Amino acid sequence: MPRISPETLRSIAADLLEASGSPRDEAETVARHCVEANLAGHDSHGIIQIPTYCDRIEKGHIVPGAKFDIVQESATTTVVDAHWGFGYVQTERAMQMTIEKAKTQNVAATTIYRQGHVGRVAAYPLMAAEAGMIGLMTADSGRAPKQVAPFGGREARLGTNPISIAVPSNLEGPLFFDLSTAAAAAGKIKLAQARGEHVPPGWLIGADGEPTTDPGVLGNGGALLPLGGDVGFKGYALSAMVEIMSALLTGLGFGVEPTGRHNDGCFIACFKVEAFRDLATFKQEVADFGAYLKSTPPASGFSEVYYPGEVEHLRKKERLAQGVEIEDATWEKLGQLAGKLGLPAIQA
Repeated sequence: MPRISPETLRSIAADLLEASGSPRDEAETVARHCVEANLAGHDSHGIIQIPTYCDRIEKGHIVPGAKFDIVQESATTTVVDAHWGFGYVQTERAMQMTIEKAKTQNVAATTIYRQGHVGRVAAYPLMAAEAGMIGLMTADSGRAPKQVAPFGGREARLGTNPISIAVPSNLEGPLFFDLSTAAAAAGKIKLAQARGEHVPPGWLIGADGEPTTDPGVLGNGGALLPLGGDVGFKGYALSAMVEIMSALLTGLGFGVEPTGRHNDGCFIACFKVEAFRDLATFKQEVADFGAYLKSTPPASGFSEVYYPGEVEHLRKKERLAQGVEIEDATWEKLGQLAGKLGLPAIQA
């Protein structure tokens, strides 16, 4: 697999998106988010997604330069119609708006609907953490095709329905979590296919309802399982609540509509720490709490204990220094797309 610098990856991604019809500023925003996912080790949400986004632009499923309409608003709440724009662009704007409201109102919440894929959900609560707030976000794909079976079921009825929370701290890296309420994000299945790998047991069932490690079953009658394995009813319950917050509260609805258009809906909330505690004191206590967790003696098979978000921070430091490995299949697709769009051949 070629190892590529983050700067090169951002340039390649932005050039491909711009050549597909995106304004340059939006192309650079999407590229930045995708490469940040690669840096954090979440390659399933990284540059591997760019050919999909270009295809969705061509089909009219993503509308570059789309309007950002506030359809309902109060001092603490906002409802946004994103008009099928890039999820990265529209949700980043919605999160910044929510942060600004929370600065004066202490708490604020936003729903946003009718937009493209928002990518790695943690990117947005982390914006709030940098502003001295606790940020929360849930996301759902509305009435787009589903990938996850309810607990005990054999047919996909839910999205992967992620949830993320980030908090400010004095730790070297941010303390946060970002998890799919399924056993894995659908992008990780796509990544396994691109790498010719099997997935771990407990992630997937085939169309016959039997467990499988073949990533090819997803999209061919198979389904992801809820988070939790034998206690997957917990992940299933979380997923249902995320869908209610992100799809029903936003007005997207549930189930699958005929067009198959990807349609992310999100619920965003920001809580200003200073409305509850002195910010400096809170940040230090979070850091102390992280250190307390890390001081736990490791169990058999583990080298150390990490605070939530630390693994991504360490991976980012490594990849900033050494570059990002891109699987050959993805690199080939990027090169083919560049040729199709009339761009120069991409270089490692």
